[in-house]
Amino acid sequence: MNPYVMIPDLNGEGLHIGVVRARFNEEIGQAELEACLAELEQLGVDERDVMVVSVPGALELGVVLAHLAESQEFDALITLGAVVRGETYHFEVVSNESASAISRVSLETGIPIANGVLTTDTEEQALSRAAEKGRDCARAAVEMANLVATLEPEEEEIEFDEEDESHDDEQRH
Repeated sequence: MNPYVMIPDLNGEGLHIGVVRARFNEEIGQAELEACLAELEQLGVDERDVMVVSVPGALELGVVLAHLAESQEFDALITLGAVVRGETYHFEVVSNESASAISRVSLETGIPIANGVLTTDTEEQALSRAAEKGRDCARAAVEMANLVATLEPEEEEIEFDEEDESHDDEQRH
């Protein structure tokens, strides 16, 4: 068997990328953002084609992602931030609900979203993973934007002439 295998395309030229960063755990999110933007640049994404917005925390990511996705201006979106375990159940709620919102927006809109919301036990764990997660999200966003574009069916041009139009009008009357 010799199947057609699609090779990952990490060429970011011409792509429009939206980045939404949670400000809670600011130092971690900022480290992710810096690494993410540097990687997007390395992949050929023009800085003028990147929009970065911030929200208070991980639970607010979903609503902004939905607005950005519905704008149809972006080929892919990226979320960045960190949820660090505390002594209460709040960690599970925020982790689960933010991940659910991110997945839901992506599936409902068809826009790829790279989930860079770290969920760790300690700040140290999150800080040690932040830069790599930012770079990973940049690569995932570019690869998925290119893959989705490749998988979209080509639109057929419909030729329409005046004779067909007059014939349709006669049939309606």
